[in-house]
Amino acid sequence: RSPPLEKPTSLRTSQSPHMGHRQSFAENLRGNPSSPRARRQPSFSQNALQDLLNNPPTKAAAPEFVGRDWRSIQVGEVVDHKQVRFVQYDTSVEETTNALITAGPPNVVLIRDSPESHTAVGTFDYNDLNAYLLLVVGLAKPSEEDAESVDKVLTKAREGKPIALREVKDLGKKEPLIVLPHTADLKKSMELFGSGIHRILVVKEGTTEVIGILSQLRLVNFFWENRKSFPAIDQLYPMYIKDLNLGSHTVFAINGDKPLTDALELMNNEGITSLPVLDAQNNVIGNISHVDVRLLTKSTSIHLLSSSCIHFISVILSERGMNDGKDSFPVFHINTMSTLAHTVAKLVATRSHRMWIVDQPSPASSGPPTPAATPAVLVPPSPITPLPSAASSYQPFPSPTYPPAQPAPAISASAITGASMSGRLCGVVSLTDVLNLFAKASGLKPHDPDETRRARRRSSSSSMRKSIDSSRSGSVDVIGRRGSASGGVSGPGIIRGRG
Repeated sequence: RSPPLEKPTSLRTSQSPHMGHRQSFAENLRGNPSSPRARRQPSFSQNALQDLLNNPPTKAAAPEFVGRDWRSIQVGEVVDHKQVRFVQYDTSVEETTNALITAGPPNVVLIRDSPESHTAVGTFDYNDLNAYLLLVVGLAKPSEEDAESVDKVLTKAREGKPIALREVKDLGKKEPLIVLPHTADLKKSMELFGSGIHRILVVKEGTTEVIGILSQLRLVNFFWENRKSFPAIDQLYPMYIKDLNLGSHTVFAINGDKPLTDALELMNNEGITSLPVLDAQNNVIGNISHVDVRLLTKSTSIHLLSSSCIHFISVILSERGMNDGKDSFPVFHINTMSTLAHTVAKLVATRSHRMWIVDQPSPASSGPPTPAATPAVLVPPSPITPLPSAASSYQPFPSPTYPPAQPAPAISASAITGASMSGRLCGVVSLTDVLNLFAKASGLKPHDPDETRRARRRSSSSSMRKSIDSSRSGSVDVIGRRGSASGGVSGPGIIRGRG
């Protein structure tokens, strides 16, 4: 037998002990993935994160205000002329509401006598819309002298007929129309806002022609965006709420399981624009604003009036997600160790009039602990007003016939997104408080905002308002800010609306 032939030397391969198998083409292309740690950016340290929360960044200051004393800036330089919206007294409430919703900030429509006029003789805002809704569903009880005119309005509402503004012009709480010429300096507006005035009409000097509307929120936003230009104001932002002694320990609040009508009545009766919604442990689980009543202007929304406040919060969040593309839970709370910068940044970002001060969460909450504040004292609630059975027959505005709405499902407080992020309610900081602080820090002397609030409550039409004081039957007086009382009750407290 012949011996086997050997392969040519040129084709002979050596076997390396390091080669376990021959790599495929796919394996040669695959390569080892790089470690994610190699591409990872350095994360914030806890101190850096806390510093960012305490001192949020702002936009670059407007160059026209750099180096100027804010007291010399004219109100005409701050307002937006495009935000002025007019309607006539003969305009229907439905048309006016549509104009109010479409126009957006500053959330007010001016009323004039004729289409040619640029003089404001009245205003219509979300407080007026809230009062109108309470009237048409039967929760506002007129006096004897107004009973006939109110009956006509209710008859039109039942029949779905248009209702003119002049028929309901005296429903809501009306602030006096404060007017300043466009050449007035910001010092005067700061004193007015720090005294509790919410809105100023800016007119062309020497005339009654309205060219702008200055609100508390717009002025706070102006100082926030231009903070570096105004050192006297800027030095306040790093300070803590507790050191500034800012805000009040007396808060109007509503239980989350109470009907929405209770929240609307409380806001209307007390002339306030927002309410915190609490769970059984006094933790803040949401916020209802007077702007949210826009969701109740369709006949298909009447059933929401008898739903719970918690359910209405879920409707608000759903509407915000569908229309605005915002799926995050807006946070309306701070604590006593929050800086003024952190507080103002939240007010501006959420376009809110108030931030609720929270204490450490109760044991039932899974929220993170916050520095302790003075514990709140609960005030006995007032009786519950049931929703009238005839409410379903009223139509806030003329609309097509829809199938009956299904009862709203029950929603628990724990189901609300972000409900565990807050803590126990123990106070409130408002735009008035912030501007009052700015005014005093600048050497101005604003009036006591509490007196303005009391005047606002008195200014409401007695024919359209059921007094919350009488409904309490003398069990408690209205508690003043920072624990002062108009009667025998003293100390910080939460006034629970409607049980």
